[in-house]
Amino acid sequence: MTALPYLTDANAPATPIHALRTGEWSAWAERHSETLQRLAKAHDFSAQSGRILLVPATDGSIERVLFGVGDKANATALGTLAQHLPAGDYRLAWCPREFSGTQTAIAWGLGSYAFDRYKTRRRPAPRLAPPDGADMAEAARIVRASWLARDLVNTPTNDMGPEALHAAAAKVAEQFDARLEAVVGDALLEQNYPLIHAVGRAAKQAPRLLHLSWGDSTAPRLALVGKGVCFDTGGLDLKPSAGMRLMKKDMGGAAHALALAQIVMDAQLNVALDLFLPVVENAVSGDAFRPGDIIKSRKGLTVEIDNTDAEGRLILADALTRACENNPALLLDFATLTGAARTALGPDLPPFYSGDETLAAEFASASSETNDPIWRMPLWDAYEGEMDSPIADLKNTGDGAFAGSIYAALFLRRFVSVQAWAHFDIFAWAPKEKPSRPAGGEAQALRASWAVIKKRFGG
Repeated sequence: MTALPYLTDANAPATPIHALRTGEWSAWAERHSETLQRLAKAHDFSAQSGRILLVPATDGSIERVLFGVGDKANATALGTLAQHLPAGDYRLAWCPREFSGTQTAIAWGLGSYAFDRYKTRRRPAPRLAPPDGADMAEAARIVRASWLARDLVNTPTNDMGPEALHAAAAKVAEQFDARLEAVVGDALLEQNYPLIHAVGRAAKQAPRLLHLSWGDSTAPRLALVGKGVCFDTGGLDLKPSAGMRLMKKDMGGAAHALALAQIVMDAQLNVALDLFLPVVENAVSGDAFRPGDIIKSRKGLTVEIDNTDAEGRLILADALTRACENNPALLLDFATLTGAARTALGPDLPPFYSGDETLAAEFASASSETNDPIWRMPLWDAYEGEMDSPIADLKNTGDGAFAGSIYAALFLRRFVSVQAWAHFDIFAWAPKEKPSRPAGGEAQALRASWAVIKKRFGG
């Protein structure tokens, strides 16, 4: 892979950065010159969270950078520097001891991202010398994958429809000598993917199921599934304009699953990898599926369509069924599935669901270790009856107006037949800039998922 543009040579001249906790500022400042102390006082700088102070040299250049990380921030705070420092080369001279070199390199890389396909970047990204002790190969593969997910989500549907997402998956497959199979259009009916076909049949670009396979077939099997709705009008249950505005990001689950697959292959992990991406556009035409239709799924369960805007769980149902046919040791799925998840936890904290207590505990630990926020929500059995239908095996929505994310997870569970499964209801979007996270498409749960996969499969 090509070198990342945010890195500079470890031995190149670089401006030092001192990342300081607010509580250690006074002691640190006392060890330095009165000139620096006066400068800090003039700018009201005392290492407050997020504050940057550029200390000038006598020739007008930047002699050093002081950066406040508050008293509670983790290493992701350093992404702010990549977002706001002037172009140039920098090195980390001081930071809290709990900030590992690898975490620092990842944070800088995430903050360096810019989506420049349609608009020239306003300035070159500042470059960082590899931090002491950093596993730069690990940092680079995580950053590259995060950039891939962000690029795919940020690209509008006129350039990221089903055919373009198919091409993006093919590019990743080719890069790692993986096999990519595609079931497209009416072949979905012939090969028993009726729910994927129903959701996508009204669009100009045909629906499809993409299956990327890689690795030693005798190794433990890892399955990843991602929702690939390249645009969601809501179907005949049409979304209002405000709800449709960001629906280019409704393929964010597929973007995440593809990005995670890229990490696995780049790390040469000893697994048999299956990646399943059901890819559609939920459009409106004379051939659109309708409220009240009953469709038989790949698993054999009949589904009554209560709402055509609950389409993501339908395409995932067929894909999850297919993934389970290979009996994976671990199954993860990612989907921009419900607004209810955002109402419950907001845009920055995606919920995940799992009935496997050991797996859930691993994700909780990985979230803390990688500074990648996720939160477990319950697969509440008492709500499952809310999806009963008098004329089909189940409906695609629940009866109530509440618990929408839980209903969706319970629906998916009906199509999963392996123990080690987790479902992520992600947002895949940053409404505004935060450290290590420019506004726009965002990769969520990616680092935590990779940490769990490494632990499970001996990375």
